Amino acid sequence: MNKYWGWPLMSVQLATALALALPSVLRAESKRNAPTVMTGIDVLIADNFAPLAGKRVGLITNPTGITADLRSTVDVLHNAPEVKLVALFGPEHGVRGDVFAGEKVSDDRDPATGLPVYSLYGANRKPSPEILKELDVLMYDIQDIGSRSYTYISSMGVAMEAAAEANVAFMVLDRPNPVTGNRIEGRPLNMKFSSMVGKFPIPYIYGLTCGEVARMINGEGWLANNIKCKLTVIPMRGYDRDMWFDETGLPWVLTSPHVPHADVALFYAATGIMGELQVVCEGVGYTLPFELAGAPFIKDAEGFARELNERDLPGVRFRPIYFRPYYIDRVKNQQCGGVQIHITDRDTVDLTGIQFHIMEVVRKLYPDVDLFGVKGRANMFDKVCGTDRVREMLQQGQSAAEIIRFWNSDRDDYLKMRSKYLIYE
Repeated sequence: MNKYWGWPLMSVQLATALALALPSVLRAESKRNAPTVMTGIDVLIADNFAPLAGKRVGLITNPTGITADLRSTVDVLHNAPEVKLVALFGPEHGVRGDVFAGEKVSDDRDPATGLPVYSLYGANRKPSPEILKELDVLMYDIQDIGSRSYTYISSMGVAMEAAAEANVAFMVLDRPNPVTGNRIEGRPLNMKFSSMVGKFPIPYIYGLTCGEVARMINGEGWLANNIKCKLTVIPMRGYDRDMWFDETGLPWVLTSPHVPHADVALFYAATGIMGELQVVCEGVGYTLPFELAGAPFIKDAEGFARELNERDLPGVRFRPIYFRPYYIDRVKNQQCGGVQIHITDRDTVDLTGIQFHIMEVVRKLYPDVDLFGVKGRANMFDKVCGTDRVREMLQQGQSAAEIIRFWNSDRDDYLKMRSKYLIYE
């Protein structure tokens, strides 16, 4: 997530169209009747908030922090007599989701509860010691989408570090990984490229819940000076790690304005890295965010789709499409040709590899187009990839197959490490 993926004011008609645009994932028949999964907040409620008895609580959350019946975690904790909620902390988009992507979150006061809200996405990225001394527990309840470049797990790690430094307990209310807890794609991040769009040495699709990520961060000594926080994870009930989000029985609340449905988490992984270059539009600015690959210079959408489909990539097909983005200044109201990405088998598709094939086809059909021609975007591309080698390979003309082999290499140590922190079977 970054400023480029912002959400300016739109017409009611466009907002309605985007809300109704369903991702084009053709699901295989579910292997199970969808069970009801209890997330961490619902487990806390069922247990009468026992772990919080007599403690002053600060909550890091956003609109995705909800119960199974769509009540806000903020309101649940504020109204629970067993809990003393004293402060809220806002990551990117803010506690109530009223801040556009990439824009700074300000310190404020929550109008519904009257509680102070402290920014974690502005001048300060971590809670201050002065604020934390008023707390016994700093709690985290946010739905993630399973890709490293989403900033929420970075904010979680920074907050864990602050809690450790202040000797305040840290609690994670766990939630499902929407692309399953088993899918892993990409190399672990090279720490030379550590940033808020990739802070820890984990693969791009990391195959963990946020609670398991927190256990790994703490256990591996990734906080500053190898300090550890007093970590508690409230596990889900009824969850197993091969579940896709639609198999959990849980409602989806958009995790950011361009991830309106759970299935968009798949497409984010498939095109979001490419989108950082701002040369090929990935659908942000139109009604199919992250589901498209197109540009004004692509005049023959049918030929573009044919080149991609001839690669016979498992689990995905490409349909030619012409579209005009409604916003995003660089392509606003311009006719774009390209493809809509249809995931036909989510269990076999190589999500992150899709964009490397798209970039290779752009290079083949439009050799005069410089994928790295937009000033300043190469640096962000490297940060999101967690390495500069992918960019170098693209610039050297290496094939998508060669890039994907590199991209998915060097993961053995991660897989061994990951096994120590798994909560669910």
